[in-house]
Amino acid sequence: MLENLTGRLQGVIKNLRGQARLTEDNISDAMREVRMALLEADVALPVVKEFIAKVKERAQGKEVLQSLTPGQAVIEVVNDELTALMGKANVGLNLAAVPPAIILMSGLQGSGKTTTSAKLAKLIKEQKKKVLLASADVYRPAAITQLQTLAKQLDIDCFDSNANQKPSDIASAALDFAKKGYYDVLIFDTAGRLGIDEAMMAEIKALHTQLNPIETLFVVDAMQGQDAVNTAKAFGDALPLTGVVLTKLDGDSRGGAALSVRHVTGQPIKFIGVSEKVDGLEPFHPDRMAGRILGMGDVLGLIEQAHKNVDMVEAQKVADKIKSGSKFDLEDFKSQMGQMRKMGGMSAFMDKMPAQMANMAAKVNNEDSDKALRRIEGIINSMTPLERRKPELIKATRKKRIADGSGVQVQEVNRLLKQFEETQKMMKMFSKGGMAKMMRGMGGMIGGKLPGMR
Repeated sequence: MLENLTGRLQGVIKNLRGQARLTEDNISDAMREVRMALLEADVALPVVKEFIAKVKERAQGKEVLQSLTPGQAVIEVVNDELTALMGKANVGLNLAAVPPAIILMSGLQGSGKTTTSAKLAKLIKEQKKKVLLASADVYRPAAITQLQTLAKQLDIDCFDSNANQKPSDIASAALDFAKKGYYDVLIFDTAGRLGIDEAMMAEIKALHTQLNPIETLFVVDAMQGQDAVNTAKAFGDALPLTGVVLTKLDGDSRGGAALSVRHVTGQPIKFIGVSEKVDGLEPFHPDRMAGRILGMGDVLGLIEQAHKNVDMVEAQKVADKIKSGSKFDLEDFKSQMGQMRKMGGMSAFMDKMPAQMANMAAKVNNEDSDKALRRIEGIINSMTPLERRKPELIKATRKKRIADGSGVQVQEVNRLLKQFEETQKMMKMFSKGGMAKMMRGMGGMIGGKLPGMR
């Protein structure tokens, strides 16, 4: 997510921090680089112009130019303006309505509306609310069946509609069913199209009038780039949107739609889709996203994700072991790989890490698939308890036995042992307080504030 933009901006940041003093010339040079980075990331041109103008005005102000650390002061300005561009703070769902609170899902076909509806239902269910899903997508083959299948998987009720019904009839019946069943929330999935057309807009306008939803969410595919912005504007003109959901951010290394769509629609980005899994929907925090774009990571997001998915008792055992100076062994490594898989794999984890740590972690494993993590577990399971405790014993003969036992080549065993050595180095750094030092350094980058903290 946003890899290209992050890489370019990190270069600008490094250069600015190396400046003893700032002048109009080097600020202009930096802003030119930032402008190119944003355009390459598919950020809309009007958004780029306004953003650069605001940053430049503040960067040339007396407060920055007379700062003892002018480079860091500019970085803080960029961080603040990125956050403001994306909405300043997270805006959650408004469910303060006479039950059922209705959420209308809108967007183009292929944007991920149906999957997002199910993911959103899961999040709301976790808040101890009774949720009903309903679909009025009578045009796309198997769309209703898809929602019903996802609902069953998540143990959430789904209204029984079919493709022979009119969308307006489904809306009336689903609302009546939700009222009689005392549901807290009704999430209504609507039909998408391959392009914006008058018939589609007329239908969804009529559904909006009929249902009078408290939330009208626009679901947009981040990989559409500039098209996402044009689509957002069309839907914003047709419907009284209350928020945006950006999907497939995990699949786009540019991700400029995240910086453009809020500016164009005037509505907050409420959620982002970070994976295809049913738990791959996260509340959107502009301040944390700004930190990730600038390479400072999302420490709070990592903590939240860990609390949600990780076995804290097992994690504490490893932490205590490292703190006491005990050697981090392959059994611990295997345990960490299992925890990593629960958190969405290596790529999901690294995406929230500060750039300094992410670069080190990349040496540990450059594959983020469940398959790669399962292979690691399989190789370690083929080792004896003694070999797991003392990896230095694993020489050529043992490597051949382990490879045969786990069904891989010897090169895979060598790669795993190399990854383990890199992880050991990281753990040693943690045990010596390296993590705390790094975090303090990061805080200095943005005026003593960690990303996500105000």
